[in-house]
Amino acid sequence: MEKQRNKDFYRKMLFIGIPVVFQNLISIGLNLIDTLMIGLLGEQQLAAVGAANQVYFIFTVSLFGLYSGAAVYTAQYWGARDIGGVRRVLGMDYMTGLVLSLVVTVIAYVFGPFIISLFSKDAAVIDYGVRYIRIACFSYVFSGMSSAISYNSRAIQNLKVPTIINACALCVNAVLNYLLIFGVGPFPEMGVEGAAAATLIARIFEFSALVTFVYTRNSHPFKAGIRELFSFNREQFSRVMKTAVPVVFTEGSWSLSVSLIFAAYGLLGTSALAVAQVANVVCELLQSVYFGVGNASAMLIGETLGQGNKETAFQSGKRAVKIVWILNVIMTAFMILVSRPVAAIYNFSGETEELLIIALITMAVTITPKMLGYIYDVGILRAGGDTVFCMKLEVVTNLCLQVPMAFFAVLVLKASLPAAMLLVEAVAVIRIAFSVVRFRSRKWINIVADISESEND
Repeated sequence: MEKQRNKDFYRKMLFIGIPVVFQNLISIGLNLIDTLMIGLLGEQQLAAVGAANQVYFIFTVSLFGLYSGAAVYTAQYWGARDIGGVRRVLGMDYMTGLVLSLVVTVIAYVFGPFIISLFSKDAAVIDYGVRYIRIACFSYVFSGMSSAISYNSRAIQNLKVPTIINACALCVNAVLNYLLIFGVGPFPEMGVEGAAAATLIARIFEFSALVTFVYTRNSHPFKAGIRELFSFNREQFSRVMKTAVPVVFTEGSWSLSVSLIFAAYGLLGTSALAVAQVANVVCELLQSVYFGVGNASAMLIGETLGQGNKETAFQSGKRAVKIVWILNVIMTAFMILVSRPVAAIYNFSGETEELLIIALITMAVTITPKMLGYIYDVGILRAGGDTVFCMKLEVVTNLCLQVPMAFFAVLVLKASLPAAMLLVEAVAVIRIAFSVVRFRSRKWINIVADISESEND
């Protein structure tokens, strides 16, 4: 019986996880394409776009917190086959996501110069960054709405077409990047502004295609009118937000800490800022596999809890941790092997290229504690509705420990970029210790969705 349960779990993990991996690869691919092509323009342009993209990074991570927190309900409603509940949660995502998108767009446009100056005092870097962000910020609304559909598609395990659409958006972005950055044929040479315009057009395409897909399929669970999507009452909204908002704060504090750490690295100079940008993108690309495991684990645990099976949810968590341990060995070795070939792609000076190689090897070493913390918090504890505990743990370890460590390493210890990275990531060990204790206590296992509150379709 146990052998069959393991087989069923791993089969479902692949079914959900592989499309999620591709979705994350595509999403990160958009950023990677920008990084690769802009890197050919020079270190200042790359540093500028890296700084400007910190706003988008904080925004998307906050969206992930909002949508993944609400998806705890979506997954449990789906497990109980309550389509009405699924649609109401989607409506909540649309409403809150739109408000957040508009606010961040205005902030990015108005305060662009100030934001870029937080990461670099180089006048050229600030100029390039402002020119980029004041175009790219208009893509945030389209990205926010597309993400609502994509994240909820994961919760209902319907990912094939959304993944294809994401891939098409990547292709659109790649082609337009090449044409607009370098001015190929009749297209003007726009540099960093061309990269921003390409991203905006790709996001508009992605959103339009996803909406068309949903509303041209009669049986699609998300196909609903405005009245049905927003039929939730204040009590239902408050209940979902009670779970989702701590996740927003969790992810928001994490993304803010990453940006502040990025700013600390920027104090080491423009070269260090460019290297940190490249190293982060490469690391995120490889971490896409972990994101697939984490999202699949969360959806499976949520679906299981929707069916009332708490013990099965606990065992699913244990299986997910085993998978991550195996991935850690593979990804560490792979990242070390590709460090030199990746560094050779960029138009960096010899000294900067060597710094990038060492930074990539450092990130390879630290991927194990980072991803173990990820699977416990995002893939397991949060899926059981234990979002307040995760929020407290993230705020303490990220904002209160990692950020001060970054500035201490740079300003006091005068550490190199790789050494500072190593010290910052060492804090992840504390996060793992608390997560393991919480997991074993089983206090994280909660059935949050009140299935009886609406009719099952």
